Amino acid sequence: MIKRSIYIGNPMYISAKDEQLVLRKPDDKDFAHTMSIEDLGYVELDHPHITVTMTALQKLAAENCAVALCDQSHLPMALVLPLSGHSVHTERMKPQLEATLPLTKRLWQQTIIAKIRNQAAVLKQFDKSYEPLLQKAEKVQSGDATNREAVAASYYWKTLFGKDFLREREGDYPNNLLNYGYAILRAIIARAIVGTGLLPAIGIHHHNRYNSYCLADDLMEPYRPFVDALVYQYFLDNPALLMLDRHAKQSLLHIPALDVGWGEETRPLMNAATLTAACLWKCYNGERKMLQYPVFLS
Repeated sequence: MIKRSIYIGNPMYISAKDEQLVLRKPDDKDFAHTMSIEDLGYVELDHPHITVTMTALQKLAAENCAVALCDQSHLPMALVLPLSGHSVHTERMKPQLEATLPLTKRLWQQTIIAKIRNQAAVLKQFDKSYEPLLQKAEKVQSGDATNREAVAASYYWKTLFGKDFLREREGDYPNNLLNYGYAILRAIIARAIVGTGLLPAIGIHHHNRYNSYCLADDLMEPYRPFVDALVYQYFLDNPALLMLDRHAKQSLLHIPALDVGWGEETRPLMNAATLTAACLWKCYNGERKMLQYPVFLS
């Protein structure tokens, strides 16, 4: 089942009743909107006058729904997820914590190869020179020892958005759209990791004592090009728009439902994230040697 993503950007009182999320406007007693909690995969709260009951948060967590809280810049800054999203959570921690260095290096190599290939597919879709990226993907070594990821990124961004574009967290438009899209993506990947029973703080490559989502930052890398393509198309359609307004957010909230290639099938991105996390567990457990990621459909 495809989970829904919802954005709430107005004053709202949010509660739960009979497994339904109930939305009420403080200034409109006649307004009441309900939706099934089990259908929700991502909820974004973006207004200082939103009130959420503890029962609503508990029920959303029980369904492994990611709840993102936005800051004053309207970007997700906090994430609510269940502490244990799998029945054998403790059992699955051990192989992850004991993963060997050769294994993690191999997994990171596979991750970067998948990312660069998807970047190439994005360039191909927009009729830009993509062959150099495929060549760079072939040169990725174990652990990406020669940092082909950075070399590929330099070529990718300048080819996609133009030679003057700089990909920066605080950069000019469309960096704000990319930041917002990646925040949604990170929440989706973190949700998948928790649901699989893995620890989101223990990464394959990223290691930071202040980062609770190192593993999400690792697994989201090959998924980033799906966001890039969505943002680039929006950029083409709205070249003069500089703000991350509600219309832009509505477009990017389609990220969880984007079609991605998975083997011979097409799946929603959110479902693919769950499959990638499950595949990683099998790699940790010795059942698989290859970590599978979705393929960009160009």
